[in-house]
Amino acid sequence: MNTTDPGGVGRRGFFKRAGLVGAVAAGAPVLASGQADAMDLDLGLDLGIDLDWLFGRRYQWVVGDHHTHSQYSYDAMYTIDRIAAGAREHGAKWIVFTDHGHATHEKSSVEPTSRDVLAAQRRHPDLLLWQGMEWNVPGAEHATLFFQAGRDQANVLREFERGFDWRLTGSESSSPEHEALALKGLRWLAEQERTRRIHAPVVLINHPLRNGRVSPHELRNYRDTAPGIVIGMEGAPGAQADGFPKPQGNGGARGGYGNNPGGDSWPGFPTEAYRTFGGWDWTTAKVGGLWDSLLAEGKPWWITTNSDSHYNRGDQLVRPSVPDGWYEQTGKYPDPVDSGVPQLSAPYADFYPGEFSRTVVGVRRPGFEGVLEGLRAGRIWLSHGGLVQQLEVGVLGGGDCATFGGRLRVRRGSTVTVVVSAVTAYRPNGSGSVPRLGRLDLIAGPVTGSAADRDAMTAPGTRVVESFTPSRGYAGRRVMFKHTFRNVREPFYVRVRGTDGKRHVAGGIEPAMDVIGQANPYEDLWLYGNPTFVDVH
Repeated sequence: MNTTDPGGVGRRGFFKRAGLVGAVAAGAPVLASGQADAMDLDLGLDLGIDLDWLFGRRYQWVVGDHHTHSQYSYDAMYTIDRIAAGAREHGAKWIVFTDHGHATHEKSSVEPTSRDVLAAQRRHPDLLLWQGMEWNVPGAEHATLFFQAGRDQANVLREFERGFDWRLTGSESSSPEHEALALKGLRWLAEQERTRRIHAPVVLINHPLRNGRVSPHELRNYRDTAPGIVIGMEGAPGAQADGFPKPQGNGGARGGYGNNPGGDSWPGFPTEAYRTFGGWDWTTAKVGGLWDSLLAEGKPWWITTNSDSHYNRGDQLVRPSVPDGWYEQTGKYPDPVDSGVPQLSAPYADFYPGEFSRTVVGVRRPGFEGVLEGLRAGRIWLSHGGLVQQLEVGVLGGGDCATFGGRLRVRRGSTVTVVVSAVTAYRPNGSGSVPRLGRLDLIAGPVTGSAADRDAMTAPGTRVVESFTPSRGYAGRRVMFKHTFRNVREPFYVRVRGTDGKRHVAGGIEPAMDVIGQANPYEDLWLYGNPTFVDVH
């Protein structure tokens, strides 16, 4: 690993190596106001390429959230319209409503939800709104499911829920039979797409290790049974506000990750897997861990981050008191009312979509089709707390280039260059402060082929190959670095992460485990990009 501080002794040497000498004068900031184009130009000249082409700037990058809950869930309260309005206020452009699978939901909530989503779409024509569901996966835990089915949306959702949700099929416990039912449900979705009853179904595993119930072999089985449908998992759970210390919050765990192994947990997970690290799931946060073991197979497996909105911290809205059994009888809670007091200790303390967790998708064209295509392609980067305004990655070699989720094909012996660019934050986030980017890491790992052990959860060859520390104190500026792989012989992938640099493991650069009851999410911010693969032939 090569860690370089541009403000330190090796500053000029680093920028000369990165092709950025012309953009940085002695004693000047990494990028002064109005210099974004100049830095782009200098680096573009150094590489002999057009950076708009390299970074995929033909895409429009839109923020969204595929995991939200409304008054049609047994444990939430918001109207569909309030979620949409709140998302809009925080810059989100697409939202999936994913109320819990439940016998009452299947019986009483699916059609009313559909009507409310359509009404909200009319009131917010600039948003893209999907009706989906949070699937209780047989033998496992939860997953987002959504698709497009036009007027048949509610009917298809109900049919799937009735046949494949563990609350309705009695298939909650972990067993081979229940795992088989989950795969049957995925094959059913694939068949509905094949026969054009539905279009572009997407499944993403939510909060994968919150209870340790989703084993590595189940993730691989989902992926391989329905490639292009099961596209990945939440790299970071929602409910990030659960970690605020008392009295500013309820003193819980970020994402609700305060659990211990249970009877249905996969026994191979270490105890630390039940916690978050800088707010991110252990599968994602551990370099060379479970996510990397999936990527090392050379197959797509993307990550996202979402609100999991139930009750949003600081909101004045509250759910009215109702008699026991109300939801079971009606399938819907009454509309929330204004209490006049910010709610800091809300249960399942979340944020509005786009307020803290941001899934940013690169779309070729605006609209539902564009977001679906971008998600399936893995053209996604993620951030917490507005750590950066923009993140770009370009991987160049053999006269071609690729970005997040892409695949570059080069000849053996080629040189491959990775260029990483970020625009630092200039707006205060929900804490009232402007976050500062402390470091960007480039991570690389070999592609070794399909895992012989379906429960493999390590990728020993994956490591941080370069770290970049931008100069301090320059908000809203572009920072860039590049890394070159010479004489590449075997296929590999690269991915990027970043941090505000406030919390790490002792003496290292890896994220530290969050402390239950002492985990203000704004005090430990990270970002992640999805991988780019390099195929060598």
